[in-house]
Amino acid sequence: MYSKTEDLVRDLAENAEGVCRAYLPAGRREGSYWIVGDLQNNAGRSLFVRLTGPASGPGAAGKFTDGATGEHGDLLDIIRARTGITRFPDLLAEARAHLGRPQPVVPDRQEPRKAKAPGGTPAAAARLFAASNPITGTLAETYLRSRGITQFGANGALRCHPKCWHREEGQTRNIPRPAMIAAVTDGTGALQGVHRTWLALDGKGKADVDPQRRAMGHLLGNAVRLTPQDDILVIGEGIETMLSLSEAAPGLPVWAALSSGHLGAVRLPEGLQRLYVAIDRDPAGQRAAEKLSARTSEVGVPVRLLEPRLGDFNDDLRANGKDALRQHLAGQIGPEDRHRLPS
Repeated sequence: MYSKTEDLVRDLAENAEGVCRAYLPAGRREGSYWIVGDLQNNAGRSLFVRLTGPASGPGAAGKFTDGATGEHGDLLDIIRARTGITRFPDLLAEARAHLGRPQPVVPDRQEPRKAKAPGGTPAAAARLFAASNPITGTLAETYLRSRGITQFGANGALRCHPKCWHREEGQTRNIPRPAMIAAVTDGTGALQGVHRTWLALDGKGKADVDPQRRAMGHLLGNAVRLTPQDDILVIGEGIETMLSLSEAAPGLPVWAALSSGHLGAVRLPEGLQRLYVAIDRDPAGQRAAEKLSARTSEVGVPVRLLEPRLGDFNDDLRANGKDALRQHLAGQIGPEDRHRLPS
């Protein structure tokens, strides 16, 4: 395990500038360094990432130091800080995804098996999405309706797979379970990954498994584009959260970033005039919204936060109904966009 991790850190260091451009885009290269304000990707000249140098030891490529705080570390530490990922295996998976390397596959049994295509890649994600069914009439539709949602997006980003492999945390055996499948796409519309939500056998809730959700492919900077983009955009974390906004205000274009860590790093479309960030009422979601807002404001795009009354907008929808949610949104949407709310 250690040697594989060491190899991954070395590969990151060899691609140090690409890592910095992806995770610290507010900075820029100057000579042999990438210079930025801090680990939160603020503008400035305090944090220096070495782009060239030996693979290890003093002056190694990929090492950083923040002159203002004394913080130091390597590129894995930068990825952790920018994504909010805390589990080390998930952090390694994010780094592999950035490098385009396949994720390790744990065998289900000890006897030899035929080699199979690597999992965790955009190609594997595309195969899973293609093998899934349109959402209408499936357990995924049942699940969303149980959450008060009848609008499933206009981009066909959501599908259902009746037997999507699931492996319990800490186990090695895969079990097929029904799952809602969401397409994660880039700015060109190309599928870069998928997000899986495993469902109860009757569809009226999530499956009683751990984890209940899992993503694969290249997620950083991309999103589940639930409706076509416009000159405005509403972006938040969860799929159910953003579909709840569509339920109350179908005229708003909505994307789901899937996690607080990825919310702060979504690449926004060109020509965007206004951005709304739908936050969850938790510290991680609010920090991510602040990061995205700061990055967007730097390029001159106005940002407004949309705050739920309860934990998230799906909680609001289920507790109070779509009419009450629409009225709540009307008090937060800018006057230039209120025509998008049904009367």
